[in-house]
Amino acid sequence: MMTDTPLEAAFPRPGHDHHACIALAIERAERAFAAKGLRLTEQRRRVLEEIAASHHAVGAYEILERLAQKGKRLAPISVYRAIDALLDVGVVHRLESKNAFFACHTKHTAGGDQIVLTCERCGRVAEVPGKPVFDAIAKAARQVSFQPGHTIAEVSGVCAECRAD
Repeated sequence: MMTDTPLEAAFPRPGHDHHACIALAIERAERAFAAKGLRLTEQRRRVLEEIAASHHAVGAYEILERLAQKGKRLAPISVYRAIDALLDVGVVHRLESKNAFFACHTKHTAGGDQIVLTCERCGRVAEVPGKPVFDAIAKAARQVSFQPGHTIAEVSGVCAECRAD
């Protein structure tokens, strides 16, 4: 399970007990779907488990391959529908720069936009609070009478674990 240190909360050490992360993702998904009057179906659960199986972003076809290796053959449209449902309830996020998906392991506060950090070496993805950044973007947009629709902030770089290697 993740520790309380900000560094390890963002980027858990490789080899940590990831079963706890998957269990927490499933538990959060069950609550999120129930709050919207929906069900976490078996298919959605399987797709979420594949996405949450690491702290990396994975593409839809990678999810299809992983499920096929486990004997679960799904049509691509079925995986995309499951991903859309997981995105809609907020338990999975899209890494826009790679058109890949990662499980949300961070508790979001209302209006608390997160900055997505991606390690260029190991591929792990983390979310960190970004309110000041998003406030600055909103202010800049207002100053030119621009109405933002969807705002994302992705930062690629090298995590502390990879820098230490």
